Amino acid sequence: MAAEEPALPWTVHVHFENDLFTGTDRDYTSGLKVSLISPDLVSFVESGKLPEWSLEYIYRLPFINDPDPALKRKVEFSLGQNMYTPADTDRHDLIVDDRPYAGWTYFAAAFHTKSNKRMDTIELQLGMVGPGSFAEETQNLVHDLLDQQRANGWEHQLKNEPGMAAIYERKWHLAPFFSRGSFAIDAITHLGGALGNVVTYANTGFETRLGWNLPDDFGVSLIRPAGNTSFSVRQQQGGYLFAAVDSRAVLRSIFLDGNTFAHSHSVSKKPFVADLAVGAAVYFQQFKLTLTQALRTRQFDGQADNHAFGSLTLSFFF
Repeated sequence: MAAEEPALPWTVHVHFENDLFTGTDRDYTSGLKVSLISPDLVSFVESGKLPEWSLEYIYRLPFINDPDPALKRKVEFSLGQNMYTPADTDRHDLIVDDRPYAGWTYFAAAFHTKSNKRMDTIELQLGMVGPGSFAEETQNLVHDLLDQQRANGWEHQLKNEPGMAAIYERKWHLAPFFSRGSFAIDAITHLGGALGNVVTYANTGFETRLGWNLPDDFGVSLIRPAGNTSFSVRQQQGGYLFAAVDSRAVLRSIFLDGNTFAHSHSVSKKPFVADLAVGAAVYFQQFKLTLTQALRTRQFDGQADNHAFGSLTLSFFF
């Protein structure tokens, strides 16, 4: 009797982003996201990983249901929280010329369909903006643990509003344009968009990597919708340096435009925003550690400077 094939592992991504890495406490000040990603699946249906009631709806989603048997699928579930504050958190009054206090706590389900060179992702996010996000309590807890002063203006945060976003993104993993032994340089490009009351935008960008034993995945990403990528279980020990950019044409951001259905503080957002990132990744056995330094261009009129923050991502499979 033939031995059963070993079960393929699940992957966990833990993302932590904060501007404490750059010595500031403003704008996009903190982000935390924990994701659980399935092994490669031949089919969303045959996998047995999803409840039967959901399959009818998944089959209606565009882009991810190509019947080509050579394609692999992944299912991803995430919990996350982002928080945003104005620059001067000592003030108790409403700062009319700076961004609102805001928190966004959400659950996300993403569906990936991929070949070796292309990946399509659809992600659905559901969550809460406002006091119900518990961003104020999270920030207060962290500041208390670090013996830092609490922000004084959370009473002016956006009002409670259920949030939803539907996101699509396609990534292309281009063939290495330089390779010598285990050293190589490659590139990954992406194109996509989001629609919802939390964010609505179109985006595009690319990443280039140079290093040893480059993994056959789809690169490194900051916390953003549809940003997670597959973490290859076939990788060898290695590491690489990378540089990346994601540019967005923004039609709506609740964190700048304010609440959709209620009056709230808002600022005049800029229509185009870009994230520039550089960093390094190392991987060994079932672990991958990524350190990133990011610069986000000004998001609204009157914003004093571009915003810098750091990102730490730990990935492992089990």
